[in-house]
Amino acid sequence: MNEQESPEVQARIRSSFERQGLMRHLGARLADIAPGRVSITLAARPEVTQQHDYVHAGATSAIADCAGGYAALTLFDQDSEVLTVEYKINLLEPAAGDHIEAVGTVLKRGRTLTVCLLEVYGLQAGGERKLAANGQQTLIRVDRPAG
Repeated sequence: MNEQESPEVQARIRSSFERQGLMRHLGARLADIAPGRVSITLAARPEVTQQHDYVHAGATSAIADCAGGYAALTLFDQDSEVLTVEYKINLLEPAAGDHIEAVGTVLKRGRTLTVCLLEVYGLQAGGERKLAANGQQTLIRVDRPAG
């Protein structure tokens, strides 16, 4: 069983996620928020697939980047935000299934830079789960903009 994040941090992460236009446009959903770990799911709909009916690498990469960013944000105070400095993703096999799940996990939290592991799984209705992509991400902590 995963450790659950505090209600305050969960609310902050959910509020931020709801303001993300790209995640809303893709139809992505927050699935789990735990300290240093966030997962995001995306249904495999025609709007997010490529010509062979697999989930497009752009959609796969976008939810992976977002999952890592929010995983890092769970470890910082309410006056902090994070921005991606860089990430690399390896597309191991086509992202196939009823939906995909991106999991971001903090590997090393720093005062300024944080490094996350990114994993994306294709999930079938019967419960089969296959690793479709993995990667690594570096984020920078910044002060939350006034306003």
